[in-house]
Amino acid sequence: MGLSLTMVAQVSSMRRVLMVFLALMMVLSCAVGIPISRQRLEVQKHLNRLNKPPVMSIQSPDGDIIDCVHVSHQPAFDHPYLKNHTIQLRPTFHPEGLLGESKDSEKSNTISQLWHLNGKCPENTIPIRRTKKDDILRASSVKRYGKKKQRSIPQPRSTDPNLINENGHQHAIAYVEGDKFYGAKATINVWQPKIQQPNEFSLSQIWILGGSFGEDLNSIEAGWQVSPDLYGDSNTRLFTYWTSDAYQATGCYNLLCSGFIQTNSEIAMGASISPISGYSGSQYDISILVWKEPTEGNWWMQFGNGYVLGYWPSFLFSYLADSATMIEWGGEVVNSEPDGEHTSTEMGSGHFPEEGFGKSSYFRNIQVVDASNNLRSPKGVGTFTEQSNCYDVQNGNNGDWGTYFYYGGPGKNSNCQ
Repeated sequence: MGLSLTMVAQVSSMRRVLMVFLALMMVLSCAVGIPISRQRLEVQKHLNRLNKPPVMSIQSPDGDIIDCVHVSHQPAFDHPYLKNHTIQLRPTFHPEGLLGESKDSEKSNTISQLWHLNGKCPENTIPIRRTKKDDILRASSVKRYGKKKQRSIPQPRSTDPNLINENGHQHAIAYVEGDKFYGAKATINVWQPKIQQPNEFSLSQIWILGGSFGEDLNSIEAGWQVSPDLYGDSNTRLFTYWTSDAYQATGCYNLLCSGFIQTNSEIAMGASISPISGYSGSQYDISILVWKEPTEGNWWMQFGNGYVLGYWPSFLFSYLADSATMIEWGGEVVNSEPDGEHTSTEMGSGHFPEEGFGKSSYFRNIQVVDASNNLRSPKGVGTFTEQSNCYDVQNGNNGDWGTYFYYGGPGKNSNCQ
């Protein structure tokens, strides 16, 4: 049976539509197809670099996948200087003179990471939070994924308001300077501050700094953070950071580049911490110690009393290959000034220091490591904040908490516009 004229006309019309559609697709593929496929390729290559083949994988209740990767296959060993590196499985020396050990040990038993609910990694492996495609796509570029923006270090000696405003980062910190430091310790109250914009974050950490505040600044950092941009959610997570050139090209968060060598099979960098402190409720804190081990010269990190996590090899740094010149403890937020006003992203608990225990966030038992590898209370502690009506800091000293301070705030309020 033949086609009617009407049917022939319809088929002909459909063919024309199809040809126009194909022509349009060809134009579009010429215009954008190559860059899109190039970006996809770049993202996939980066995922392959970061996500090493696991011995086993654990699904965390918060949606993370924790890969148990053999200790010798971790991202650190992509570094050309670490190709033939012999892993130092434990530090030769620990600093002497930890304060508040019994309290810390009691607390560290109650703090864990959410993925522990579903399993643990075997010996000779380390837990690595798997990077997903969406994680990289949220970054400004593949190259900048896992990196902080430049000039995000609090510079207490600066009184230049232009520097403060241009920076977009705000702080409430305690600090010491003017000596040689070989490490620092603190017990840090853990909260889940609210973040106004996805490109903002709130963190509480220790900074170990070497050099000037110029482009050669060395920094080792560790603490907890909430960063929707980096992790894709608002969970409170353990993190580390390092840089040897003021965040320009070197360094990254956690294990998102080669550098930090992890030796611990139980704690995952970038994984969620649980439980979290509640306003007028139970309080939880984590203890963090970073110190320069005297024999090899590497910078080690310990979480709680029992978890020595790993080390930053000293060759990564210039100034910190010798010692630190400043230690800072405290909070940092990104203020992107949404709608031209101050952000309402919270620091710490989101409440000011004067509210005190159970309401405001604290650092307690802060200490520094001296040249003899002894932990001691810091002398001449200063405090610094750019806008005390947005985020503030108040320090003190007593028998139980040693040197301590309360810090933080709500950001935007009637006195902070």
